[in-house]
Amino acid sequence: MKGRFITFEGGEGAGKSTQIQYLAEALRTHGYDVVMTREPGGSPGAEAVRHVLLSGAAEEFGVRMEAILFAAARSDHVEELIRPAIEAGKVVLCDRFMDSSRVYQGVTGNLEPEFVTALERVAVNGMVPDLTIILDLPAEVGLARAKARSGEKAANPDRYEKEDPTIHEKRREAFLELAAREPDRCKVVNGNQPADAIAQAIEKLVNPVLAEAQSMGSDHAGTQQS
Repeated sequence: MKGRFITFEGGEGAGKSTQIQYLAEALRTHGYDVVMTREPGGSPGAEAVRHVLLSGAAEEFGVRMEAILFAAARSDHVEELIRPAIEAGKVVLCDRFMDSSRVYQGVTGNLEPEFVTALERVAVNGMVPDLTIILDLPAEVGLARAKARSGEKAANPDRYEKEDPTIHEKRREAFLELAAREPDRCKVVNGNQPADAIAQAIEKLVNPVLAEAQSMGSDHAGTQQS
């Protein structure tokens, strides 16, 4: 069976990593081989770039350079981890992917759409998610969660957590607009509810995608036998 690629998107503090963990545990109990990963990062080369980006070291070079670095990290991530896992029949759950670049560098970074699209095409190289879960909640709620989660690190927020709340709210709106444009792939889940309720809503969206993969695998096997 060909694997499935599921990404999680949303603003800071939306609960993506928590829900990925919940979903991974649920899928593993049903026998799925699950790979959890994140962006920027996920592969050795991409993790090195992650530090440069989130520390703010690349900020002085401008959003265009940051977008190029994100694309370079994504390309390495896709070819070194995601594609091999999918081809091996695994379910890949990724914390952020191409949609974050569309929103963070494209919308609030004010980069021209043609530039963002060109970078995405090269970096993704055909590896488009089968399903994208967008966890939606007010920006101020997410930022408060992110600050509480950081603990001692709260005094030193990362490159994006430190930005003005109005920018974060604009990103929230951009994610919702993206979901409206691509409703077959992108599904919005209310992130401002108990974690268990969010997890249940996500499983209802994921199950049909995995069932389709199993059906396709069965059909292929039947064709080979005949």
